[in-house]
Amino acid sequence: MMESELLLNLSWIVTIAAILALSFVSFKLKSYVAILTVVIIATVTSIPALRALNGDIVGFLLQKNGYWGDIPVRIDGLSAWFILIVNFTSVTGVIYGVGYLKKYDNSSQKLTFHWILFLLFQLSMVWVCMLQHSLAFLVAWEVMSLSSMLLVIFDHDKPKTLKAGLNYLVQMHISVTFLTIGFIWVYLQTGSFSFEALPAFFGTTNTIWLFLIFFIGFGIKAGFVPLHSWLPHAHPAAPSHVSGVMSGVIVKLGIYGIFRIITFLRTDFLLLGEIVVTVSVLTGVYGILNAAIHRDFKQMLAYCTIENIGIIGIGIGLGMIGIANGSPVLYYLGFGGALLHVLNHSLFKSLLFYSAGSVYQQTHTRDMDQLGGLIKQMPKTALLFLAGAIAIGGLPPFNGFVSEFILYSGLLEGLKSNDLSQISLLVFTLAGLSIIGGISILTFTKTFGTIFLGNERSPLKHRPEEVSLNMLFPQYLIVAVMLSVAFFPQFYLNVIGSLLGNMGISQVFAGQAGLAGYSKSIAHINLYFLLFIVLIALSWYARALVLKGRPSEIQPTWGCAYVAPTPKLQYTGKSYSKSLGKMFGFLLTEEKKYKELKEGEIFPEKRTYASHYLDFFENRFLNYITHHLVYAVNYFKFIQNGRVQSYVLYGIVFMLAVFMLTVLNVLK
Repeated sequence: MMESELLLNLSWIVTIAAILALSFVSFKLKSYVAILTVVIIATVTSIPALRALNGDIVGFLLQKNGYWGDIPVRIDGLSAWFILIVNFTSVTGVIYGVGYLKKYDNSSQKLTFHWILFLLFQLSMVWVCMLQHSLAFLVAWEVMSLSSMLLVIFDHDKPKTLKAGLNYLVQMHISVTFLTIGFIWVYLQTGSFSFEALPAFFGTTNTIWLFLIFFIGFGIKAGFVPLHSWLPHAHPAAPSHVSGVMSGVIVKLGIYGIFRIITFLRTDFLLLGEIVVTVSVLTGVYGILNAAIHRDFKQMLAYCTIENIGIIGIGIGLGMIGIANGSPVLYYLGFGGALLHVLNHSLFKSLLFYSAGSVYQQTHTRDMDQLGGLIKQMPKTALLFLAGAIAIGGLPPFNGFVSEFILYSGLLEGLKSNDLSQISLLVFTLAGLSIIGGISILTFTKTFGTIFLGNERSPLKHRPEEVSLNMLFPQYLIVAVMLSVAFFPQFYLNVIGSLLGNMGISQVFAGQAGLAGYSKSIAHINLYFLLFIVLIALSWYARALVLKGRPSEIQPTWGCAYVAPTPKLQYTGKSYSKSLGKMFGFLLTEEKKYKELKEGEIFPEKRTYASHYLDFFENRFLNYITHHLVYAVNYFKFIQNGRVQSYVLYGIVFMLAVFMLTVLNVLK
């Protein structure tokens, strides 16, 4: 235990030393200092986390008998799972980021500040998973939010980037407000800021409203609809390695917070589980519908994050329903599928953001309709993006299939209930999950085909080329872990089963409820699918051997008596998803910029057409609220009039008011 305490304290000592070193080392060494520090932090915090996964829970007091009481630090299986995911994604992010930033003309001060923020970002995420004191937790949470916001506005010279950063900052502080309300409520009832007060509160008080307050606070960070609107702005604005880490793990800390609160619940599991499932299905469907119609590929990936948060939420709600029904199978399949999808999404989403970042670095555009044929210049990036696309679509033989198979199995298991309303909800959820999977395949077929296949749609300023090994290596590492989940799911499900068995929920279920049987089925499906792919590859190789040495000639495809004169007549991302956009036009709001022809305009001038989709909730609700808020605040502009005399008068009036209230014994 003492060794673990030393290792965890070493994490912030190393971070402070690295911050000082980054301020003095040469420009060329800054990136290497950042990589080394991230690896050290990951190592010293992962060792206690690995012990906790094996059942050796780590706990000690960071401060004893302080003004706000003891500040406990604790790593159990749940904390350990998220810490390991944070550390792995941070390591791949910093390695990729070093290569990504080399192409940009960054000053020494800007690079120094960026890597300092990245170190604080990683450290704060790790400590969020360990702190068991409300105020200390909120401090770490705030450091995480502020450092990530400053990472988002790396290109702060762009007004759109600054706007995205401020939007993110405001919404994160709304999140903190809800969390603070929840923790203060518990403190007023129990007199303690320790997390140990939460089960005492839930054991004696109605739990629904407090849980919903925490769910909103953590849900803003996670990106549940309608609390999601920061994601489509922040991810495109941030550098791609920051986007990968934010999508891979920072949204998952919202999921961690929800899981942590669930461990303290004692009643109302059924109602709260049904609420979580309903919100999650709507989140998943809404996220993937928006992903399908957007042409900014980083914004598309941001909406895919929202979709996958919905999938994870379905598993969480399913696990809660399993607790309420006393069903160990539903408990393990729901929570187990959710936790495994947390890992899987962190892997394939960071891979997709890194691949997308490689495309952006080489082409300097995020508009997929400006691209095409990049598989010829960037074949490795194309294959890596394809691997991520197959995984996020939930198809074998990659890891996304594993967690989604577990969740589908849980939904089917839940249909055995005798409660008609519960069966109706699960049928609705099953249909929603199926729709999510189908549209996800459409989305990434569109994205991969538009970016990497066909011909170049618009001339680029310079010819794209494959990115450096520095950027490819972390992506290869991610693919290796993805394949390990796909072909050895038994290992991961055993870890999750042990974690869930010791999660601290009152209705503890023994054993792993047949998870081993599910993992064997998954491994066999992936293996057979891989053999099918190998068979196709062997057939292709045999064909190549037979045709070897024979003359070959390349001719254009038969064009039905018409050969397209320009690459712009290829299918675009817009045309690919236009029908879907029209079908859901009530939800997917399209804004067009086009000057209509006037009556009698015989010889019309040249016109341009542009369109983009608006976020339904942001456009209809948030913009309405902010517009009226600004309108109301403008009535008070006269207060800030720029006159020193007025400001002095304000001070005099304030002092007189305080004096009079004191004389009248209103203030004491």
